[in-house]
Amino acid sequence: MTEAQAAEGSDFAAELRDLAARRDIAEAAQRYVRGLDRLDAALQRRAFHDDAVIDCGLMKGTADEFVDFCQDFLGTMEASHHLLGQHRIEVSGDSARGEVYFQAWHGVRDEAGGVRDLFIAGRYLDEYACRDGEWRITARLLVTDWVKDDPGSLDFFAANPGAVRGGRRGADPSDIQAWQTGLKS
Repeated sequence: MTEAQAAEGSDFAAELRDLAARRDIAEAAQRYVRGLDRLDAALQRRAFHDDAVIDCGLMKGTADEFVDFCQDFLGTMEASHHLLGQHRIEVSGDSARGEVYFQAWHGVRDEAGGVRDLFIAGRYLDEYACRDGEWRITARLLVTDWVKDDPGSLDFFAANPGAVRGGRRGADPSDIQAWQTGLKS
């Protein structure tokens, strides 16, 4: 093997490690938001290493404290739907830093019981580490860029009782392994 071939193979291996790190970091972000929307504390928690510190503006604490806070807070709402946008990730060996854009809808009730649509958009400023082969978040700062709170309506579901609606705490159609059976019959 020539020196040039060895260098090329080394570059390819480094690029492959970088791509795998980015994939695994994106999967941690996906576990986090799915855990929020489905009220799945265990899934949300698997986005973080045990020593992670999170500051979301409403609270600052450990991964366990933050997950408990999120699950309790979102549990008071009718539903939520988080979307991830662009990821900017800089990988350096077994550590990384990044910025992830998000938009989130929250179905809430006002004091009179009226339905409201609360939209929040912002960014997660994260630090990540790969430990025991797993990339997870070690630090997170939630930056809020804008908020919109409007009167909402769930009339669609009242008018369309057969519409399949997202669920929480294990009751979402995607949590049921046999969901495709209904599509085939």
